Amino acid sequence: MGKIAFVFPGQGAQYLGMGKDFYEREAVCREVFQEASEAAGLDVAKLCFEQEEKLHQTEYTQIAMLAVEAAILAAAQARGLQADVTAGLSLGEYGALIASGAMKPRDAFRAVRRRGILMQEAVPEGGAMAAVLGLDGETAARVCEETAGAVSVANYNCPGQIVITGEQQAVERACEGMREAGAKRTVPLKVSGPFHSPLLEKAGQELGQVLAQMEFGPMKIPYLTNVTADYVRDPADIPGLLMRQVASPVLWQPSVERMIADGTDIFVEMGPGRTLTGFLRKISREAKGYSVEKWEDLEKAAAAAGKERP
Repeated sequence: MGKIAFVFPGQGAQYLGMGKDFYEREAVCREVFQEASEAAGLDVAKLCFEQEEKLHQTEYTQIAMLAVEAAILAAAQARGLQADVTAGLSLGEYGALIASGAMKPRDAFRAVRRRGILMQEAVPEGGAMAAVLGLDGETAARVCEETAGAVSVANYNCPGQIVITGEQQAVERACEGMREAGAKRTVPLKVSGPFHSPLLEKAGQELGQVLAQMEFGPMKIPYLTNVTADYVRDPADIPGLLMRQVASPVLWQPSVERMIADGTDIFVEMGPGRTLTGFLRKISREAKGYSVEKWEDLEKAAAAAGKERP
């Protein structure tokens, strides 16, 4: 009998009105939004449903995304949908921590609100990111190393999709090198900074000071970190990993492959968009993915999971 994973998307999937149907239909979801608002010191429901310009600013995007993910998680749990393992892409790792039981929602909201502000403030002028399509990760990393300037791999998303990050000119030069090395194409990303780059190490260190003041409990279900693509076994390791995560590559494909190797065959993506479900299709033909961003998606995922694991 297979296992079920709850996975949580990262920044970039946000849109105005995300999570509204959950907010309107389920009291437990409204409670999550209220807790997020109190922890962050702002009206998160208003941010998600009415303030589109703010919603796409890093310092606000992150708390909005996490609130929606946590609300969907709460609705899923209220319907008896349970996971055997959990992980999240970048920001989504905080959703996974809530799901694992290692982090209280209020602490996660506080940490992510601060994370968004620190990452926004730490963005150097001239930072950029680009997607590299049709090239393997090892080659992409080699091209980055051979390129003059600060550029490195930010995300190992799935076969044929790598993201690079760093200084604008270095990223542009690396993109040329990627195409020469065989990439089908490179696509500049509309982001406000070079995320998951060593250029953001200072933001990670400052976030570490915030995390050091929080409590992390034992994992009720196993949780994998982006930094190592492995399970975190000691809660005491979590603050340091989250600190490193800000400036480290996101090892998403290896994380999914690890879960599959351990028997996970159903992945339920909780949050806006269907990014992680799309990655899964390219990582594995056998594993099944369900995206839950609308109320009706939850009913379908719960029914499917129930059939797979009575």
